[in-house]
Amino acid sequence: MKILHVIPYFNPKRGGDVNVCYHIAKHLAKRGYDVTIFTTDFEFDEKFARTLNGVRVVPFHCCLNIQLFLYSPQMKKELKKEIKNFDIIHVHDFRTYQNVVGHHYAMNYHVPIVLQAHGDIPFFEKSRLKTLYDFVWGKRILNNTTKVIALTKVEAEQYKKMGVNPNKIEIIPNGVDLSEYENLPERGIFRKKYGINNDEKIVLYLGRIHRIKGIDLLVEAFADLEKEMDDVKLVIAGPDDGFLSILERKINDLKIGRKILFTGPLYERDKFGAYVDADVYVLPSVYDAFPNTVLEAWACGTPVIVTDRCGIANLVDDKVGCVVEFDKSQLRNTMFKVLSNEKLRRKFGENGRKLVDERFDWGKIIDRVEKVYSALKNR
Repeated sequence: MKILHVIPYFNPKRGGDVNVCYHIAKHLAKRGYDVTIFTTDFEFDEKFARTLNGVRVVPFHCCLNIQLFLYSPQMKKELKKEIKNFDIIHVHDFRTYQNVVGHHYAMNYHVPIVLQAHGDIPFFEKSRLKTLYDFVWGKRILNNTTKVIALTKVEAEQYKKMGVNPNKIEIIPNGVDLSEYENLPERGIFRKKYGINNDEKIVLYLGRIHRIKGIDLLVEAFADLEKEMDDVKLVIAGPDDGFLSILERKINDLKIGRKILFTGPLYERDKFGAYVDADVYVLPSVYDAFPNTVLEAWACGTPVIVTDRCGIANLVDDKVGCVVEFDKSQLRNTMFKVLSNEKLRRKFGENGRKLVDERFDWGKIIDRVEKVYSALKNR
């Protein structure tokens, strides 16, 4: 089977959509499928792409970027020429130029198309451009898509509200490659590198520094927490996505800079080391469909705290971590509870690792993706 993945950008700092596209392509290639990825040269990470053995990754020139609507006439030309040679087209994200042209030529040549929005369906921060996109292309694209992949039941309902036939929806969560977690860094390596004492408790946030992630709420809650817990450090790891300067001003206003460490983006062993040394991972999202970082924390045996606005809050549910409302006092109190109870942290960590082993290994997730592809090809 020849499979084409289409995604606007291909750089791990962009987050979950790129991570999912990467791992699906990687595992399908290992199973003998002919896999190609079409993307643009916007922030293209060539080194990252080269790690995909057996997958052809083609970056087309991006001529224009309008709020990540990445216009690429080269990609349009190639899709028109090549799309008929593929058995399945899998497009990532929703409001993109790539979706517009991908759907157009897939329809022309009767090639089944799978859409995976990665949480991009809801109207959070919906701008006039997004409204215009939905009016001109969005609803028609959803109607013409052969199958859509929802990460959770919540996202499936969002598809339905946009008019998608329930029979088209498949719920398939994100996963983690457990082989990457078989030999984790020893405890203390991350602390030593960044000069964090062994007796300090680490609260970790890891992800894009973007307003939607709610890191400002975390900083405010941490400012209250450190007044009662002197032996605590907040580590904020990840690339700036337009919110770093605002966050730094808030930290200066609260006069807690000595207690906060910005590491910048962390990858591979450095990332795993941060999870291993963290006492708790906190994701205080305003909205998050299915955050891969929570799965990564669980795979490292790290307890988590998430807000009830996180798409997988129902999986946490005081078994592998804690769920709080988007509220400063609740978050502060819950961090205090978790950091003060080593037995509770150990229980959450062990249960989290067990949950990932049972339900979220990429091998099991790919079985479900493969089933969707096979059904479309043989229809």
